[in-house]
Amino acid sequence: MSRIAITSDRAPRAIGPYSQAVKAGDLVFCSGQIPIDPATGELVAGGIEEQTARVIKNLTEVLSAAGASWSDVVKTTIYLTDLADFTIVNQVYGAAVGGVLPARATVQVAALPKGAAVEIEAVAHLSR
Repeated sequence: MSRIAITSDRAPRAIGPYSQAVKAGDLVFCSGQIPIDPATGELVAGGIEEQTARVIKNLTEVLSAAGASWSDVVKTTIYLTDLADFTIVNQVYGAAVGGVLPARATVQVAALPKGAAVEIEAVAHLSR
């Protein structure tokens, strides 16, 4: 099975030795996205709601570059620096994913890159 690196100029460039996503067969593995504005390379201003919305937008762009959308996502993992943000993240996330909801894990972590409060990774299945 071949692996293809997926990149999008409409999402932040990787800040380490990894791909934004990798397509392997009919699966797309999206690396975790943090709330970086791809135009500036900086974290977005605002709180957890604005950060989560930016993460969703970044993932949407990476999925699109792979020929996928949120309706193809089968699994996500959400990393939060504070589980007290769980309810707000759920609201923003729920508005984006809709349809058949992906399986998901949410965990609290000590810290995320660049001081982000949220990071989300996704796995999509291309059924086309």
